[in-house]
Amino acid sequence: MIRAQLHEGWQATPQEARGCAAALGNFDGVHLGHAHLVHTLHSARPDLPLAVVTFDPHPRELFRPQDPPFRLTLSDEKLAALEALGVRHVFQIRFDEDFSRMSAERFVEDVLYDGLGLKHVACGPDFAFGHRRGGNVSFLSERSAELGMGFTPVQALSDGTAPYSSSRIRRLLQDGYPERAAEELGRPWFIRGEVQHGDKRGRLLGFPTANIPLGRHLEPARGVYAVTVRLPDGQTRPGVANIGRRPTINDGQESRLEVNLFDFDGDLYGQTLSVALHRMLRTEKRFDGLDALKDQIAQDATQARAVLDEELRANYL
Repeated sequence: MIRAQLHEGWQATPQEARGCAAALGNFDGVHLGHAHLVHTLHSARPDLPLAVVTFDPHPRELFRPQDPPFRLTLSDEKLAALEALGVRHVFQIRFDEDFSRMSAERFVEDVLYDGLGLKHVACGPDFAFGHRRGGNVSFLSERSAELGMGFTPVQALSDGTAPYSSSRIRRLLQDGYPERAAEELGRPWFIRGEVQHGDKRGRLLGFPTANIPLGRHLEPARGVYAVTVRLPDGQTRPGVANIGRRPTINDGQESRLEVNLFDFDGDLYGQTLSVALHRMLRTEKRFDGLDALKDQIAQDATQARAVLDEELRANYL
């Protein structure tokens, strides 16, 4: 597979990255609807290198900083997912106060045409851009034609009930349905982060855990999940994870992810793990003491093993 190249900004585009066909959007999650957009563009211009123009931080993070974290994918995760779709160049534009005031006209002419040197662009029906969202699909179509830059409008892909969307995937995760979110993403949803030192309480309970902050990731429904964990060496291990604030211990800390890897004995501190959520087993609850909690954790681990074994068998049938 050809590695995707990440280009930050638009004012110093290398010559070898110019002349692409690019899909435009935020691409949070890189779900099946995004894949449809990218594949449609490639079908329209298979003669051109395939690219994506996206933004970081997400505009919502700039305009609504008081909102809790909501991201499905961060920059590294997004790049990997786009690369898997065959994208060769990812133009990641910093979305700050100055850029937010850029007019729709300047975005098309200065950024897309002059700055990135694009030959063809594509977007979904809801794509809006420029100061106060002054540009839409019609504007992009007209201005692209005037500049001699090709344009392909792409209808949203639907599962038969509604279009695939990042918002719908967020709701599924917050409602405790990671398996349904995976159907919309085309892969399990995962949280990626660096293992940090905790209070070692899991080890005392007989279930040592790797502690990973949620960071800018969306917080899914609080509770216990059957998970798989990708290690830095590419190895994938099954496990069980808790996401929440540990009400039995009542440590007052913010929500975090704690994952126990089955049949694993190693030092993971400081390493970056990707924890994929497969099924929510139960919601977060408070227990009457650590013995009751320990018994429940053992039951959770047994149930998680059964869920993952069932999924593995189903995938091989």
